[in-house]
Amino acid sequence: MAVRVALIGANGHGLWHRRQLAASRHSLVALCDVARITDPGDVPVYTDHQTMLAEQHPDIVIVVTPPPTHRPIAIDALRAGADVLLEKPPVLTLAEHQDLSRVLDEAGHRIQVGFQALGSAALTRLLEAIDAGRLGTVTGVAAAGAWWRPDSYWTRSAWAGRRAIDGALVNAFAHAVMQSLAIARTQVERIELERYRTRDIGTDDTATLRLTGQGPTVSVAVTLCSADFVAGEITVTGTGGTAVLEYPTDRLKLPGDDDFAEVPGRRSLLDNLADGGPLIVPLERTKPFTAIVEAIGAAPRPALIADDHLVPGPDGTGRAIAGVAGAVRAAAAHQALFSELGFGFSGGTR
Repeated sequence: MAVRVALIGANGHGLWHRRQLAASRHSLVALCDVARITDPGDVPVYTDHQTMLAEQHPDIVIVVTPPPTHRPIAIDALRAGADVLLEKPPVLTLAEHQDLSRVLDEAGHRIQVGFQALGSAALTRLLEAIDAGRLGTVTGVAAAGAWWRPDSYWTRSAWAGRRAIDGALVNAFAHAVMQSLAIARTQVERIELERYRTRDIGTDDTATLRLTGQGPTVSVAVTLCSADFVAGEITVTGTGGTAVLEYPTDRLKLPGDDDFAEVPGRRSLLDNLADGGPLIVPLERTKPFTAIVEAIGAAPRPALIADDHLVPGPDGTGRAIAGVAGAVRAAAAHQALFSELGFGFSGGTR
């Protein structure tokens, strides 16, 4: 079904949504941004989203604004009679999550959260294999990723580098974290965090996370300060075998497979929302992710890694952590925090 769509936050990542809309069956009826919008074409432009909602009456509103503004803008859209495609993280605290859920129920509309990776055909195939018993009982889910981001990455926007809004866990590797949560389906009772930084930012560029509760242990070890690349490898360990899903390549290796197989195809979250069927990423599914965001927001500023553990960045800007790709893989393999394995940059002793 084709629907009328308005986009709030038309610059930055909003440009990606504009490209997706241009190639879709849906009608873009309005753009809204507090800054000047680049190349709006013939689409009506607004600087105030409430005026836009009142004049355009869109069926779906896509919200691509800074995370602290997500909840009030989404509430305005719901009360104006629209469904919402809300970028991640949807909100910053569990209290905000509960408040938004309450308004969602009252309004009788729907929210889809923009974790596009949950529309992955590779993830669907993995979940089907788990449900069919190919891995036995799943005991652990561990994600490892080592990427490089230059200094310019941390100045790309006014909110770049801010706690609980940006960082390795809640932004760059957010999709890998959310895929891990979707695979494990653990009712999280304990969140353990170790967060580090190599520069003057308010958030982490390197981190380990461990979640325990009713279900498999979930662990994540990631960095944006690596000279060596490790794609987001999500290893699922079961009593009957092991599977590995790569984010963002959508390659999958199941028990008995000789090598990875590419599993192309991602379901459009916008199409899924417009078609009216069960949502791929309803707001409730993201509650564990919000709990992680809240824990990061309440945690101290990440520890600054000492200079003697740093080497020049691979592109000549910034500094990478010596040997961090190996540390990331080891932490994921052992479902451990960096300090538990004694890596020097973590302040531990090997």
